[in-house]
Amino acid sequence: MDFGFTEEQTMLGESLARTLERGPDSAALFDLGTGAALMTEEAGGFGGTGADILMVFRTLGRAGAVMPLLDSVVLGAGILAAAGEADLAEAAASGEARVAVALDEPGQRYDGTVATRAEGDRLTGEKSVVPGAEDATHLIVRATDGLWLVEAGAEGLAMRGYALMDGGRAAEVTLKDTAARRIGDVSLLEQPLAAAILAVCADALGVMEKAVELTTDYLKTRKQFGRPIGSFQAVQHRMADLLTEVEQARSAVWNLAGNLDAPDRDRNVAATKSLVGRVALYVAEETIQLHGGIGMTEEYELAPLARRLLAADARFGDSDHHLERFIAVSAA
Repeated sequence: MDFGFTEEQTMLGESLARTLERGPDSAALFDLGTGAALMTEEAGGFGGTGADILMVFRTLGRAGAVMPLLDSVVLGAGILAAAGEADLAEAAASGEARVAVALDEPGQRYDGTVATRAEGDRLTGEKSVVPGAEDATHLIVRATDGLWLVEAGAEGLAMRGYALMDGGRAAEVTLKDTAARRIGDVSLLEQPLAAAILAVCADALGVMEKAVELTTDYLKTRKQFGRPIGSFQAVQHRMADLLTEVEQARSAVWNLAGNLDAPDRDRNVAATKSLVGRVALYVAEETIQLHGGIGMTEEYELAPLARRLLAADARFGDSDHHLERFIAVSAA
């Protein structure tokens, strides 16, 4: 497998990084064509491969940027394209529309249990932790009989928004006899959800790389007993372990990027998410400990990176959940 980007992907990543250096600006990212780079040509984009997703989200992770690309484009536009909703999918990829995807429900823990029901063309139910719901122009809602499209502002649609630990926002969504349109069954989720999990893992990889760089720089400058603490053998051993774990995560993410359309995709998704989730928690804890007291300081750059890694493990199922999935898929 080629663990490398094409010239076009490298140029996109460099342009994206320069844009993010000027500050988080979702409009600038869409103008750059980042949304279209995450969509296949059949869906109106010019990329959509595993390597494209890896490049974009690794860059976002390194910059610590919170953008609507994962939920609105990779997941939302991906579902819409699979459902034949080409115009709305292209609008989401260009930033003209914002799509939120409401999958989980209160009391659920990655088990896919759904109680939201449809009666005619009306939905009734509750959805929990819906990222980007407050700013969305459309919501894709999973109900007992498939996926439904709800327009923002529809009668009976209510939200309670709140901040997430990774810096984004989500909402608890209530639907009460809300007008909706069915766009297909839950099988439409399979490919977009796999791509979204790759995006989460790539984002976490970028965050881990940045956290390790911060820690390395700190160990070179912080002195104790007249010497940089990075010169102590015990600290060097811990850094070696840290670098080894991140390298394993990098290989796993690249493997998933190369097998996003493979017959054993589900097995690769479960293996990668389980490993990356475990390493993300390890990196968050270890980099804070190696920093000492300053690592716990809210104003220091490491704090939001650590929270982002914790959120990455929980998103779309934590490490233990995907380990169980990997065992089940492998046995089957």
